[in-house]
Amino acid sequence: MRTKSLKKNRINVITLGCSKNVYDSEVLMGQLKASGKDVVHEEEGNIVVINTCGFIDNAKAESVNMILEYADKKERGLVDKVFVTGCLSERYRPDLEKEIPNVDQFFGTTELPALLKALGADYKHELLGERLTTTPKNYAYLKIAEGCDRPCSFCAIPLMRGKHVSQTIEKLVREAEGLAKNGVKELILIAQDLTYYGLDIYKKRNLGELLEALVKVEGIEWIRLHYAFPTGFPMDVLEIMKREPKICNYIDIPLQHISDSILKSMKRGTTKEKTTKLLQEFRKAVPGMTIRTTLIVGYPGETQEDFEILRDWVQEMKFERLGCFTYSHEENTGAYDLVDDVPENVKQDRANEIMEIQSQISWDLNQEKIGKTFRCIIDRKEGEHFVGRTEFDSPDVDNEVLIDASKHYVKTGEFVMVKITDATEFDLFAEPV
Repeated sequence: MRTKSLKKNRINVITLGCSKNVYDSEVLMGQLKASGKDVVHEEEGNIVVINTCGFIDNAKAESVNMILEYADKKERGLVDKVFVTGCLSERYRPDLEKEIPNVDQFFGTTELPALLKALGADYKHELLGERLTTTPKNYAYLKIAEGCDRPCSFCAIPLMRGKHVSQTIEKLVREAEGLAKNGVKELILIAQDLTYYGLDIYKKRNLGELLEALVKVEGIEWIRLHYAFPTGFPMDVLEIMKREPKICNYIDIPLQHISDSILKSMKRGTTKEKTTKLLQEFRKAVPGMTIRTTLIVGYPGETQEDFEILRDWVQEMKFERLGCFTYSHEENTGAYDLVDDVPENVKQDRANEIMEIQSQISWDLNQEKIGKTFRCIIDRKEGEHFVGRTEFDSPDVDNEVLIDASKHYVKTGEFVMVKITDATEFDLFAEPV
């Protein structure tokens, strides 16, 4: 860090973890800016706020290393103050305070007003929904609910984020209108569980009604759904997806496993038969839709037979997008009482095997796109290429469309029609038409 260029009282917000954390950092930055503070995202500043993730071991390690790095910078006089917020801080604050005393203060996930006060700013209620976005100007996350009421045995999110709390449709529409005025064209709807949206405030699953309201927002051209729980999915959403061109034919639905004995132990409230039927209904209702899912291998008690059931099912279902994680034994979760009995190397081998299968599926599906034309949003220019996405791809996790910048010029933040000229497992090469 170049100490001589550090501006006094510039607040540097560092975000680790998921898109929900990105959203929280943006809200924090919006509040700081409204209080007249000089605030930046992951640039240099003499005051540092680290928004941490505490979901699984790898994420926790990354968060702890970042805190230690900045505690050391403070020790050496390279930064003046270090504050820590987010999920890791919510879950392990007493331990962190004891182990890393050089941090000025730790805050939980619901303590934004207190964090702002520590930073010399006031919490402004009238700023509800306003934030400083850190994503490329053409897309933004819209957090429609916080927390989770599901009992999944492997998951620590309810410990860190609390019970499910939906935002009202009116508030979300206002927020979407504000984002659209700032040039946002794509809304990515996020929550711990989209499926549950509205049950707490409207006494019914109300994702469909929210979508009907959001498609009316002028300037928004794509709406994408992330993190829908399979059990109790509101099927009217599919009909709206098919009817409304603004809603991307895309859904992220984390399924975690498919062996009935593992699903039961995970407390997922479903079976292989029900899950397969649900996905068949998705494909029938919206032909050509992209389904993204995530899976966990190495859960306690997962036998070779359980894994083979999962592996064969992945081969059969041919998901357009899939991520696979090894099980992480998290204290205070239901599964923590079980013996973490699958060796790490077996977990990793199983994850690798699933991803090899998915890689081939992805290759085959992408080869079919060659010669076809797609509408594409251009997110950025990187090296020799303009980088964009089709409606079937979410930022950071899915396929990217690469356009040779030495031959073609396209405008970042704009939509363009492209023809796919070549493809690998996870990239599409294209030229504008």
